[in-house]
Amino acid sequence: MNFTYPKNERLKSKTTIGFLFSEGKSVSKYPLRLVYRQAEADSEEKIKMGVSVSKKYFKKAVDRNYFKRVLRETYRLNKHLLLDHINEPYSIMFFYQTKDKLSYEEINTKTIQLFEKFLSQVNKINDSEIKTEL
Repeated sequence: MNFTYPKNERLKSKTTIGFLFSEGKSVSKYPLRLVYRQAEADSEEKIKMGVSVSKKYFKKAVDRNYFKRVLRETYRLNKHLLLDHINEPYSIMFFYQTKDKLSYEEINTKTIQLFEKFLSQVNKINDSEIKTEL
């Protein structure tokens, strides 16, 4: 199993991020939120992921950077849950949305729950698309 987060999996494109906010769908598991959108079929990676922590909740960059590192780490260790169950490429933005400073273990648990919720929502969408094609 590959527990890496290489540069080609990072979401950096301003246009893609813009499409995420305008056309993306959202899944939440307090205090985390995941905004996703199906990526173009020619994408070489199954998942492109970005992280954001609001300046509204954490004024100091040190605190924002800490939670961004924690979010990237929890994604890195749990991305196999996503990669094993999706077929199409997705662009994903991962948000930490609270003033509460949760521990790493709590964030990791919430990340796993969020990924499971995301997969169930994606599978519902794919099932409905298959039924309309039939």
